[in-house]
Amino acid sequence: MTAKTFELNPGYKISRVIRGGWQLAGGHGAIDRAQAVTDLIAAFDVGICTYDCADIYTGVEELIGEARERLRNERGAEAAGAMKVHTKLVPDLEKLATISRDYIRGIVDKSLRKLKTEQLDLVQFHWWDYSLPGYLEALSWLDEMRREGKVRNVGTTNFDTPHISEILKAGIPLVSQQLQYSVLDQRPSRSLAKLAAENNVKFLCYGSVAGGFLSDRWLGQSEPEMPLENRSLVKYKLIIDDFGGWELFQSLLGTLRGIADKHGVDIATIASAWVLEQPQVAAVIVGARNQAHALANAKIMDIAFSDDDRRQIASIIAQSPGLEGDVYTLERDRTGRHGSIMHYNLNAGKV
Repeated sequence: MTAKTFELNPGYKISRVIRGGWQLAGGHGAIDRAQAVTDLIAAFDVGICTYDCADIYTGVEELIGEARERLRNERGAEAAGAMKVHTKLVPDLEKLATISRDYIRGIVDKSLRKLKTEQLDLVQFHWWDYSLPGYLEALSWLDEMRREGKVRNVGTTNFDTPHISEILKAGIPLVSQQLQYSVLDQRPSRSLAKLAAENNVKFLCYGSVAGGFLSDRWLGQSEPEMPLENRSLVKYKLIIDDFGGWELFQSLLGTLRGIADKHGVDIATIASAWVLEQPQVAAVIVGARNQAHALANAKIMDIAFSDDDRRQIASIIAQSPGLEGDVYTLERDRTGRHGSIMHYNLNAGKV
């Protein structure tokens, strides 16, 4: 059985499954705020005590802040303190050329207010365009806030190997990198995993179920036609195409289903548990639309693969040409298939 917690930094433990917040940000249906808070606490009650959100996820920091406040009021400060919240700092593309210390501090202060806390557990920094050089300075300002006590830990999201190396050499004490990792996408296992191991940087992984494609729902289904119902499905359908196409994807789902039968779970649980086993992975970030999903997600931490399970999955992956490039390289090409569907100025107009 997988350990259910991970010490990301000395004295700072997280659950190995993190409750994702993106599905609460709109685009996946209307949100009942009271029910959403109840569902967030349901995850806490099954051992998923760590939550992921972002300054760009509309309304999500506030929802998690409400859940933390409810825990504090109903169960006391100790329960509220056991709830760990990871947010992101994603400066708009249009702001990168003129970014300032005040801009960075302003986003952190807004997150503190919305999350109803005096210290952010982890701030994960993203930068859209490497041709604009301000990311090191912006990270140094974020690290200032860590030294002041407003931020406990600093991480990155979606940086590639050369730029993570540059950040570490600049003396920024990264504890983690949030990135996409799945049985369809092993880009992190290339050069970045080695650098991360050498510098004790851990991976917090999203996309482990490919927006829901890695699930029983899609087993035996015909290849869907565009347009798909949301941008997440479009994004991950492109990943499936690059993995090797729909036929190989169906072979993968069939293999995962056979392994899931042995363990008494669903395909999504197996797909996420596979990621959790990979080198440098501290946790997987999974969405949940209701309390039943939270209960299913908690089972990820219970899976113990056999060598035969691993061999079966590896044999399918070996048939894939693999995705091109380093972490997030495809997505950074704003004229390419992957990058052209991204939204780059999601903080504009937020208060």
